[in-house]
Amino acid sequence: MSVEMREGYEGTGPGAITPDGCAVDMYARLAVGDEPDVIAGAVPPGAHILELGSGVGRVTRPLLERGFRVTAVDESAEMLEKVAALDGGVRTVRSPIERLDLDEKFAVVMLASFLVHTGDAAVRRGMLRVCRSHVTDGGCVLIQRQSEDYHTNVPRERVDSGGCTIRIVSSEPVGDGVNEVRAEYVFPDAVWTQTFRARPLTRSQFEDALAEAGLKVDKYLTDDGTWVRAVPMG
Repeated sequence: MSVEMREGYEGTGPGAITPDGCAVDMYARLAVGDEPDVIAGAVPPGAHILELGSGVGRVTRPLLERGFRVTAVDESAEMLEKVAALDGGVRTVRSPIERLDLDEKFAVVMLASFLVHTGDAAVRRGMLRVCRSHVTDGGCVLIQRQSEDYHTNVPRERVDSGGCTIRIVSSEPVGDGVNEVRAEYVFPDAVWTQTFRARPLTRSQFEDALAEAGLKVDKYLTDDGTWVRAVPMG
């Protein structure tokens, strides 16, 4: 089945590739990092989390195991098939994030995977508007940002706990403040690549983008500022 790719996005390797170049089978094998611990430490126990861009459920699974309720949103049917198979009664919704309208609100909304850095500013605005429209007035939005040196410390690589070598090969300007990033994911028996567009945001630019959507920073949750808890503006 052919997939209409988003402009500037590409993925290669075995199995299904999503519109933003993500490889479903690769993400199903990639180990989760410390994201579940960061999230669990920032929100009320047992909260209902709206997870925007759930992918295959790498973060969803440990959140369910910690007793959270999760509504998982992704635009890829293949990704959501993996999520639906998880134990814990997760609810799945197929939709582009920027066009989501569930007509309900959640105590916690989560926008991880650096999605706030999407190269298309209109898509970013749409995503943040969705965050604001789906969070309760007393709730919070958790956002994962790129590190300050994400686009300058290249090439670089690390090996995750599942044995995958993750390489950021390059980050090259393509105009309008956007970079084209190429990543490689190397397992002993398979290799995937992804090319995507990302817009670097200073802390000030990030906070301005939040304000435009009616959100403000409540707390930077990690020392490097990559995880943020935002709340609705009064």
